[in-house]
Amino acid sequence: MTSPEVADGRWHLVIPFGSTEQHGPHLPLDTDTQIAVAVANAAASEVPGVVVSPALPIGAAGEHAGFAGTLSIGTAATTTVLVEIVRTAGPEFESIMIVNGHGGNQAAVQAAVGLCAAEGRQLRTWSPSHPGGDAHAGRTETSVMLAIAPDMVRLDRVAAGSTAPLAEVMDDLRDGGVAAVSPNGVLGDPTGAAAEEGRSILATWVSEVRAILGG
Repeated sequence: MTSPEVADGRWHLVIPFGSTEQHGPHLPLDTDTQIAVAVANAAASEVPGVVVSPALPIGAAGEHAGFAGTLSIGTAATTTVLVEIVRTAGPEFESIMIVNGHGGNQAAVQAAVGLCAAEGRQLRTWSPSHPGGDAHAGRTETSVMLAIAPDMVRLDRVAAGSTAPLAEVMDDLRDGGVAAVSPNGVLGDPTGAAAEEGRSILATWVSEVRAILGG
């Protein structure tokens, strides 16, 4: 869209927010970004008056430091980025929503929500969850990626990582990052992942975002 085309309407703005970080030996670095974009675009296509911004591909991913390819700007900088975007968004945007694909962004997102509220502007958010799913680069994310970008999944490299409940390894994870609990960077077991399961998970996530948007 051009600037005049945006100015001619009143829109609900959706911002896909991901990360650039290791996702084990079998998923691409931009997995979280791809998932956020897929969810945002699918929900937007079903709700009138919604526009999707370019994705934010780098956030707070310090817990993945030490794995090649990981990039992070940290929680404080991520919060600032989100707040500044909301501050500069004009009155043509009736609402603004972050579709967040990366759990490590959550503290920054919630801080941004609080700061924006204090300044008189609501920032709505969504982050994925899947009951019974695993935490990172496991069956859940691998299934979703098989549904949206199957050519990017290296099925010949799929391998289980740490399969302990997240609560059991959280202290070690906080102290030493993902590398301290999973040498291959996977928190879960991607073996058995399937596109059909991914499509079902994705449909649930799209429905959740659509409901927040009022569709």
